[in-house]
Amino acid sequence: MIEFGHFISVTVKLARGTANDGDCDFEKPFSSCGYTQGRDDDLDWEQIDTSEKSSLDPWVPPGSAFMMVNSTARFSGQKALLFTPQLKENDTHCVIFQYYLAGREGGRPGHLNVYIKENNSPMGLPVWNTSGPAGRSWTQVELAISTYWPNFYQIVFEAVTSGQRGLLAIKDVVLQGHQCMDTPHFLHIKGVEVNAGQSATFHCTVNGEWRDNFNLWLQGIGGREAPMKATKPWNNQRFIGMFDVVNTTKQDSGRYRCIVHSNTGVGVSNYGELTIKQPPVPIAPPQLMAVGATYLWIQLNANSINGDGPIINREVEYRTVSGTMYDLQPVDKTSHKIGHLDPDTEYEISVLLTRPLEGGTGAPGPPLRARTKCAEPMHGPRQLKVVEIKARQVTLRWEPFGYNVTRCHNYSLTVQYRSRGGGKEESREVASYDSRSSAPQHTIHNLTPFTNLSVRMLLRNREGVRESPEIHVQTDEDVPGEVPLDSIQASVYEDKILLKWREPAQTFGIITQYEISYKAVSSFDPVLDLSNQSGKVVKLGNETSSVFLGLYPGSTYSFTIRASTAKGFGPPAITQATTKISAPSMPAYDQETPLNQTDSTVTVVLKPAQSRGAPVRYDYSQLFCSQ
Repeated sequence: MIEFGHFISVTVKLARGTANDGDCDFEKPFSSCGYTQGRDDDLDWEQIDTSEKSSLDPWVPPGSAFMMVNSTARFSGQKALLFTPQLKENDTHCVIFQYYLAGREGGRPGHLNVYIKENNSPMGLPVWNTSGPAGRSWTQVELAISTYWPNFYQIVFEAVTSGQRGLLAIKDVVLQGHQCMDTPHFLHIKGVEVNAGQSATFHCTVNGEWRDNFNLWLQGIGGREAPMKATKPWNNQRFIGMFDVVNTTKQDSGRYRCIVHSNTGVGVSNYGELTIKQPPVPIAPPQLMAVGATYLWIQLNANSINGDGPIINREVEYRTVSGTMYDLQPVDKTSHKIGHLDPDTEYEISVLLTRPLEGGTGAPGPPLRARTKCAEPMHGPRQLKVVEIKARQVTLRWEPFGYNVTRCHNYSLTVQYRSRGGGKEESREVASYDSRSSAPQHTIHNLTPFTNLSVRMLLRNREGVRESPEIHVQTDEDVPGEVPLDSIQASVYEDKILLKWREPAQTFGIITQYEISYKAVSSFDPVLDLSNQSGKVVKLGNETSSVFLGLYPGSTYSFTIRASTAKGFGPPAITQATTKISAPSMPAYDQETPLNQTDSTVTVVLKPAQSRGAPVRYDYSQLFCSQ
């Protein structure tokens, strides 16, 4: 007799008696049933037969042959595995077994897990398990396994100790050739293919009517599970359970099966393959082939990809680097012309590839950055007008405009003008527009006063130029220039001077008058009093000569001539002229008595002569008188 303390035992009874068909009653060595112990576990299952003699341990079930695991004196988490032979079934069948848990009242000696290992795949997750509490009776479990030839499967019994005293046991493993009584079977489930990030929906058809005690879920061999989303009736004997694997990634790829728990067992479907495809993404950016003002011609350059094919659709995504413009265009060739773009604008262009199924469009590939060319301006500046006129400058203003007119971010705005005056015509072009000004305006400086101007503005970029309408304006008057000094001519006489001149070379307006100031500055006769020899004469603008009378002979006069317009007098021109010298004049003598008379002399009184521009020199002559 073998004595046990507190332990877990499993008893399996061979029902059909043929070797290696999965049945085993454990009355003979378990290896004769094709059962094997696990190699990578911590413990072995023990085969016990109490049918002839009971154990002294009250926890060991009497009158049975079974397999068990003793949990007494075991650490928590130690495992023991028992494998059935590979089972290849062609038709509906049901596997039943019985289990037994023993230990202290209310205790839990460990976990009993059942795995269904399909083909040579990993064990995956348990399809059924129990952890007690400990009891004193055998309980039957149904396994409705829907794996059929050419596939095969193994049932794996796993005992996991809890660290408490007791035992786990199984017995009487029987493979029945009909469906389970209280646990439904599944029809064959198909694999599902989705793109990463999408939800994969599995449809599992259950052979049987829905019962409230059923618990269905989807189980992945890699560990991921999904609850049932919904059910729908298929007919009066079947219903369909639907399961979603949401937010799928490549790591979710693998095999999934449906599980249904009833009060008496578990139904297990075959594995369906979940294939997660990665939407394709181009490795390289598109290539630029040609550039225009409103188009970019690109080569998709999308032959090399990360992700999965086949490629069923191509699109070009483009957006402005600065701004919010975005567009997506379908493409049916390896090259594509993106049209209706804005000139002189930088775009970011990517290629999107799509494979079959929902969510098959990958992320945009590496972007190409490209800038369109400038286009000719739409028109020249409009509403050009003069807002201020001065003698030497004119201020212009025009209608504001922006990029929609310039069609280029780099442009120049210039003022072109022609001036006509004095029989000459001169053309100039100057840069314009102060960006700091609140209004679009420009002041033309260094102009000639009282000059006719023809003005227009030019809007120019790299691709062309547009002109504004031409306007005409005359600068304001200014003070005139000086009378040409070489034009002043003086005709001199003893007591007058005739002065002639020409108008200033630069009149800067209409000459309204001339002002001539004169003043005697010197004389050949030093005794002359010149203080009263000054004056001012004003002549009309059309008069260019003046006669100055009452002058002293032999005297030098300074003349200052200034021309005037409505704006005032210009700078003076100064010249000098000297009157001619005349013979002195003698005063008249009356018959007067000599002051003194002798025999040889006569003394008379002489009156001084009047000088005429020079000192008087007296010459005396001796008079000879005859008697």
